[in-house]
Amino acid sequence: MIHAYQEIYVDRVQKRLGEAFDYAINTYGLEGSVFASYFVASSYSKGIEKGNIFYISGKSGIEIALSIIEEATGKYEYIEEKIAPPYPKEYWVGWTLAYYQWYSNRSFNDIFNAVSYEELERMFYPLHEADITKFSEMMDSRVKDCFPETVLKRKRTSLGYSQKKLAEESGVSLRSIQMYEERYKDINKASVETLYKLALVIGCDIESLLEK
Repeated sequence: MIHAYQEIYVDRVQKRLGEAFDYAINTYGLEGSVFASYFVASSYSKGIEKGNIFYISGKSGIEIALSIIEEATGKYEYIEEKIAPPYPKEYWVGWTLAYYQWYSNRSFNDIFNAVSYEELERMFYPLHEADITKFSEMMDSRVKDCFPETVLKRKRTSLGYSQKKLAEESGVSLRSIQMYEERYKDINKASVETLYKLALVIGCDIESLLEK
């Protein structure tokens, strides 16, 4: 899988996002769900998803939190950081979110549509000492439950195309499209030529058609 940015930056993004959630909730006093909604709508979430170096390697976690709050509310107010226990659950939520977004290439919006901030917090005690791959596996299951349709079907229907029309426009057989959408065939194992034909009609890159 092609990721938005190199693995060497993952630890840095995890720490920054962990610090941002910790500061916004424990020092600034925002509800976790409120800051999560601010974050999802912010330029920072979009910048991280795209691997923009400014967003993955620039500001500190506190600076990120304050910038996100300013984007959402129009207000900038620095509050001196409170002394918090090392790695509180709010930090863990931001830290794990950063990893899972990089690992899965899913948007933060999709992630929060599948699992609420409160649910993420509740995962802290069973999972905070486990390997992060355990968290990723659990998140994969939750996200797939939330989005049972394949990526191909979602993109096709968003265009208003029937399966037949997509087949006609792309040159990929109707039966193949049906089998990819019903998961009888794994689109991740489709030929580059098939993926290219579909992506060209849908208007996306090949990677975007693969199931995470």
